[in-house]
Amino acid sequence: MNYKLLFPTYRTRYRFVQECLHGPLPGGKFARGLNLGSGEGDYDPMIAERCQHLTSCDINAGDVAFAKQTNAGVDNLEYQVMGALDLDFPDGKFDLVVSVDVLEHVEDPQRMMQEVGRVLAPGGVAIMTFPQTKFPITYDPINGMLGRKVVSLGAYAFGHETLIDCAVFEDWAHGVGLETVTRRNLSSYLVGLCEMYWPGILQSLFKSNSDNISEGESGQSSLRPSTKEPKLVFLTDALIGLDRAVFGKRSHAVGAGFVLRKGL
Repeated sequence: MNYKLLFPTYRTRYRFVQECLHGPLPGGKFARGLNLGSGEGDYDPMIAERCQHLTSCDINAGDVAFAKQTNAGVDNLEYQVMGALDLDFPDGKFDLVVSVDVLEHVEDPQRMMQEVGRVLAPGGVAIMTFPQTKFPITYDPINGMLGRKVVSLGAYAFGHETLIDCAVFEDWAHGVGLETVTRRNLSSYLVGLCEMYWPGILQSLFKSNSDNISEGESGQSSLRPSTKEPKLVFLTDALIGLDRAVFGKRSHAVGAGFVLRKGL
């Protein structure tokens, strides 16, 4: 099963992308889509449903190989091993770019935004998420109270190089001709409390490519997901709903989700 869907922060990101693909975006299918930083390919079947053709790329060859095998039945999907800072695609190639929690892993996130803007066609749409600087204290009290990265846990787990300020992100996006269509906070104080530190520790112990960026496979034990949705995911959804109802209007959140559109 895709055990990741039981983690509220992951499930919230997944639902955000799902809602955006089937909600405010234009009807019909995008001619050409790109999943930038696809990891183990969890999102690819869902994105491929909205594209005539989807290219999915990641810097980690092991993750790409696993995703290709897992999603072998998706006919309109192809995989490439490629980093986000130097995309080997012509200008304006894609009508849709999806990038889920990738910006925080690259050395130069502003350059990555320039690449997103470059490969998007005029009128194209980008759906992006990232962990933000203003996270709930319940999620990471150590780094939060000290106001900087002290330990690679909590908000700085999962191989995060940096956290992203939403205002700075929008400046980067606007600088390459992308206008904000939707902005949403993802996961607040309750979800943060439920995921304080332990998911990052578990991932470092059991997940293949636990830093989410390494170019080679490690020798550690690995836990890989399937495409099957867990039966208990309704409990995760209930927790997410409660978190949104009680804390949804707070400014601090674990992550942020954006829909951007490139000008004509």
